[in-house]
Amino acid sequence: MIGGVFLSRTLEGLTVALIGGDEREIVLCAELQRLGARVLAVGFPESRLPGAVHCRLLPAAEEARAAVVPLSGTDDRGVIKTCLCKPGSLVLTEEAFRAMAGKVLLIGSAKPAIRQLAGYYNVRLIETAENDEIAILNSIPTAEGAIAKAMAELPITLHGSNCIVTGFGRCGITLARMLAGIGAAVTVAARNPAQLARAKEMGLATAELKYLAEAVGTADCLFNTIPDLVITAQVIAALPPSALIIDIASAPGGTDFQAAKMRGIKAFHELGIPGKVAPLTAGRILADVIPRLILAACS
Repeated sequence: MIGGVFLSRTLEGLTVALIGGDEREIVLCAELQRLGARVLAVGFPESRLPGAVHCRLLPAAEEARAAVVPLSGTDDRGVIKTCLCKPGSLVLTEEAFRAMAGKVLLIGSAKPAIRQLAGYYNVRLIETAENDEIAILNSIPTAEGAIAKAMAELPITLHGSNCIVTGFGRCGITLARMLAGIGAAVTVAARNPAQLARAKEMGLATAELKYLAEAVGTADCLFNTIPDLVITAQVIAALPPSALIIDIASAPGGTDFQAAKMRGIKAFHELGIPGKVAPLTAGRILADVIPRLILAACS
């Protein structure tokens, strides 16, 4: 079922390349095949995708109408971050973009070099990490994973604890709601007045982000979702010595990890949580959304 509508063979005759990935892309592959697509697999053990055509990157780029790169995307050099075979072995080079000229590339977030090459070779970029449907649904396993990490590291229950959530976007909302649901006293810190108003409507305490250092004095756990330096040395100095920091913002995160280390405060940067804690669920999310994005882009 795709987007609440049962589809059958809607990708018939379309060749799609899966370039790198993990358990999530294995689930996606099965759905693409169910919908009739011919799947070219790059960077997967043949035993894991028996119905796909396994090949190297350049032949796949030349043959496929659409290519899918994992949500983790690439580094600044174009190296694909997630690969089940040989991590670091797949690189989106200029030659690959030349082969994809006029085609579609779905990628988590495109680095500047990727954007430049896509523009030069007329490759249509679809940044899946910016897709609200994927991001909101992925916020569920992300929040569960962040909470599980906190439970594993704290000597107390989250029930009855004081938790701060910085940022109140797609992940922040889900995380704050879950924490409140298990009995934590939750304070949301954000810049946007509308986000703070929504937090108040949900029965949560609020603080303006610029006054964060004044709000963390009794915090047991600080969860950051903002990909900008907001958990500064000043904020860390105001935390209790026993506090825990869980940063789930995209790299490089929003925490001064060196300041936390110097103060002896445990701080963790947790990336790619959905693929680690709930790969099947995360794969089903991709399988529900990606085929529709491909169909729309290739129609």
